Amino acid sequence: MKKFTDTFNVTPQNKTKIYSGNDYDAFQNKELLEKLRNQIIQNLIDHKVEAHGTMDEFVKQEIDKTIKGYDLTNIERNHIYNLIDNELNGYGPITELLEDKDITEIMVNGTNEIYIEIDGHVVRDDSISFINEDHIVRTIQRMIQPLGRTIDTANPMVDARLKDGSRLNAVIPPLSLKGPVMTIRKFKPDLESIDDFLRTGTLTPYMARFLEACVKAKLNIIICGGTGSGKTSLLNVLSSFINPSERIITIEDAAELRLHQEHVISLETRLVNYEGSGEITIRDLVINSLRMRPDRIIVGEVRGKEAFDMLQAMNTGHTGSMTTMHANGPKDAMNRLETMILMAGMEIPIRAIREYIENAIHIVIQISRLADGKRKVVDISEVVGFKEDEIELKQIFTFHQTGVLDNGEVDGEFKLMKYKPKVYDKIKAAGIDDLTDIFGK
Repeated sequence: MKKFTDTFNVTPQNKTKIYSGNDYDAFQNKELLEKLRNQIIQNLIDHKVEAHGTMDEFVKQEIDKTIKGYDLTNIERNHIYNLIDNELNGYGPITELLEDKDITEIMVNGTNEIYIEIDGHVVRDDSISFINEDHIVRTIQRMIQPLGRTIDTANPMVDARLKDGSRLNAVIPPLSLKGPVMTIRKFKPDLESIDDFLRTGTLTPYMARFLEACVKAKLNIIICGGTGSGKTSLLNVLSSFINPSERIITIEDAAELRLHQEHVISLETRLVNYEGSGEITIRDLVINSLRMRPDRIIVGEVRGKEAFDMLQAMNTGHTGSMTTMHANGPKDAMNRLETMILMAGMEIPIRAIREYIENAIHIVIQISRLADGKRKVVDISEVVGFKEDEIELKQIFTFHQTGVLDNGEVDGEFKLMKYKPKVYDKIKAAGIDDLTDIFGK
């Protein structure tokens, strides 16, 4: 089927990069171009033109008719063609944002309020806009329709994984008081191996080798950090160290993990349906996974009652399990786990809960996004026991920030603490004894 762009000879080479600001700012008639775009799109909507390839000649006539009489340069005409092409064949104004590999997040807060994250920095992009709130909703619907999802007043919130692995979250009124909003966290294919993390300075070779040994020795690991800190990316990389012969079950709200082993079962939650039933939660899937003969259970994120079932699995022979959680540090992660177990309604003394956690968790990793936008593994600690009725952790590796350089880059250094972790015995017992240059004999 002939693409819309072929009609106008708009190729990737001459297609204007509309969001960068440079080319867009060169236009003398930016307000006119936006007005023409809006008028053409509205005309196409009135004529119910939605699919590409079926009414190319009609669309061409609509564009020619609308821009006739205006003194536009060839670049400006191509710009109009690009915008309409994106509307019919892509995802409207954000099409090229989605295609740009340097952009990691897209945040649509309103028709004229679009933010992007580039190199860890969030900036406002004034070069693109939506016509109105209906335009935003139509774009959301176009993105989720192939996934069998919908968004409307009866279902005003959607969380979905796009075909390229990116994660889309959208909220519309009445839940959103500001109007329809959309957040897209793009999947970054350039962070798929531990070498990628080493290349970007997220951790050191010593830290990488230690974490690889922990995974191979089937230690239970929690990765904690804030939103957008890189928890899922790190979990994905650590999962790559699992032996290909093992049966792995992954459990997520929206599947983001990309494991390359052959024996992987991926489970995804389900939201409540129109009748108010049919919901399948993370906890339901964790409980069910125990009946599926797993060698490893990987939960994308724990944040509620499922924490108890996850720890129960870790305590009953399902070692080597991994998960992520929102927390400001390893100590905070332990406190949050206590709270989550209490949320499960278990009438267990707090001391017993702490013993349960202490027996289940071996390693806690903290990954953070620093002020300069770069991600760092700032802490690797192990759970060692109790101290004054509190779960005690010992740091193995840490990142110490010393200042900020003139260019805004965070200055600091990774440190190996003068401490031989207790889990080193478990690592050696698993036949992994190549860390003597790190911890000694």
